Amino acid sequence: MANKKTWLDGPNIPGENDFDTVGRYPGENLGLPESGSGALASVSRRAGGVFIDWILCLLIASVLTKFTHILGGVSTATFILWILMGIVCGILFARTPGMAMLGMGVARIDVPGTTVGIWRGVVRTLLTACLFPAAMVDSDGRGIHDRATGTVVIRD
Repeated sequence: MANKKTWLDGPNIPGENDFDTVGRYPGENLGLPESGSGALASVSRRAGGVFIDWILCLLIASVLTKFTHILGGVSTATFILWILMGIVCGILFARTPGMAMLGMGVARIDVPGTTVGIWRGVVRTLLTACLFPAAMVDSDGRGIHDRATGTVVIRD
């Protein structure tokens, strides 16, 4: 009875990195170390990075909207700046300022040590902006946005 699937289990959609066995720790099946540099960043650390980025964009948007409303109000300007910062910083530095402050970065899992690239930087940020892909994680702690782009957030 324990193996019987119900509608509560959700769809069983296979992915490129679905493994027969769950690793002993998050990231093991991806070849990442358990702890230290190169280990998978925790969900709470990643959320902290997003929070720092959001506050930074909110401060910039608050100043910008004092002089112009071309980006809309503070809320809209904050969201637009957050998306732009995620795309530009993701492509150029493989990390946002919040990630850098908390010692994290984005890495490709297919070719370690290479840059994230333009399409991964853009798609990853736009999917993160939808919130749901980032909030739904697999057994390795990777969000749907990371699975879709073949990336992972690791610790420095």
